[in-house]
Amino acid sequence: MLKRYIHDWERKLALRDNNRVVRDFDWGTEFLDLQQPSPNNGHNGSNGNGSHALDLIFQFNRQAIRDSDRFFELTTAPEFELRGNLLRYQSPVQTPYLENNLASARYFPVPSRIGVRNGSREHEIARARGRAVVVLPHWNAKAEEHVAVCRLLNRVGIAALRLSLPYHDVRMLNGFERADYMVSANLGRTLQANRQAVLETRAAVSWLESRGYNRIGILGTSLGSCIGFLAFVHESRLKVAVYNHVSSYFGDVVWEGLTTAHVRRGLETTLTRDEVRQAWLAISPNAYIDRLRSNTRRALLVSARYDLSFTPELSRLLFDECARQAVKVDRRSVPCGHYTLGRPPYKYYAGYLILSYFKRHL
Repeated sequence: MLKRYIHDWERKLALRDNNRVVRDFDWGTEFLDLQQPSPNNGHNGSNGNGSHALDLIFQFNRQAIRDSDRFFELTTAPEFELRGNLLRYQSPVQTPYLENNLASARYFPVPSRIGVRNGSREHEIARARGRAVVVLPHWNAKAEEHVAVCRLLNRVGIAALRLSLPYHDVRMLNGFERADYMVSANLGRTLQANRQAVLETRAAVSWLESRGYNRIGILGTSLGSCIGFLAFVHESRLKVAVYNHVSSYFGDVVWEGLTTAHVRRGLETTLTRDEVRQAWLAISPNAYIDRLRSNTRRALLVSARYDLSFTPELSRLLFDECARQAVKVDRRSVPCGHYTLGRPPYKYYAGYLILSYFKRHL
């Protein structure tokens, strides 16, 4: 009964976004650092140029996973500029789109407290400034979304830095209403955009560290949870992670999910589900779980029991792989869906999980 009610609610909420565009399939090999010349854009996935392009992309993913420390390496920290509470810096990945090449984040420091009971005011400020969380929003999040959780973190003495993902809000391309280039039927550009987000996250960690924060966590929601997972695996300075909506394979989510049905329509003109999984394996959490086998850092994985976007079956693949690799994680399952986790009463429970986990472990 509840499952059917939540599913109906999910579909109703999904239909509110009536500006989704089905974009043509493209290999996008020009967005990747390939050792071989890029083929022409043949859209025949089983032969000719299409077969060559698919082989190159599969090879690219295998190499990226084998050498993931280099693939997700932040070679040098960019120059940062903080104006008020707005942080800007050049993205470590430069794309053909100027609007997208300047990373942006909103900084939420913990306000200074005048009245302190245990020690001096300076001690209280130092304690508050020791902890900070990088907040990664969901796909197509508006500029004001996830600001509330940043302010809630402030209330428990934790600073927050809310990143704008590539192609989002102030970085959105002229003429676009959605961040279509972050996740699309262009294979190479999607790989590049998600790698870009991971490197920008690592740069944000460097900035927080330069401000005196020595206990840094990460909070990701939906697409942000995938990016946060990849960053957590490759960034040892991240001490605690909370992932709202978790899944296993990037391509499977796009293929099966309610939110990405329009992207699948572009992909399935050329590829199969398994080919899409392999084409985006380098940005899939399940490809890196073995890297966490000796990990002692804390991580909370939050899944929605009736999710039509990050389906429970795909989340289970992540949980099963964590168990197989003996990776210790904390788990919570909420009786709602993808969109409804952001609606009352479920959002209050999610907020409680987030705050209590960071307060306890960060």
